[in-house]
Amino acid sequence: MPWQKTFTLPQNGKGMHLVTDVVVRECAEGLRGVETGIFMLHCMHTSAGLTVNENADPDVRTDMDMAMDRIVPESFPWDHTDEGPDDSVSHLKSSLIGNSVTLPISRGKLVLGTWQGIYLAEFRKSGAGWGGRGSGRKVVATILP
Repeated sequence: MPWQKTFTLPQNGKGMHLVTDVVVRECAEGLRGVETGIFMLHCMHTSAGLTVNENADPDVRTDMDMAMDRIVPESFPWDHTDEGPDDSVSHLKSSLIGNSVTLPISRGKLVLGTWQGIYLAEFRKSGAGWGGRGSGRKVVATILP
């Protein structure tokens, strides 16, 4: 039977944030008993993203954030700045990183490599859209056994 849950990741400032433990905790009920399946996690925001990458060395997260800032600099003459100077910048970075991850499930656990974790890629300085209002990023987890 498919399972789905919407929950909110903790609010963070700009950067790459390891959220694997939060995701697994929030989805424990749905993962339980799934011998083989597919796990999908979707971020419901246009200024943040989700990705899977190195989970051991925090320098990777810093380097990824720095590289994204160089690839998509805030200093471009952006037109869409309704929510501040990082508005269009955040939308473009979100499109580059993506807003969803899909992982296999095996024996009730997410299948991640030894050094892999799920990141929330937060591109807004305030950690949320519309001037920082809000309590974090809303995500939808779906499990298909």
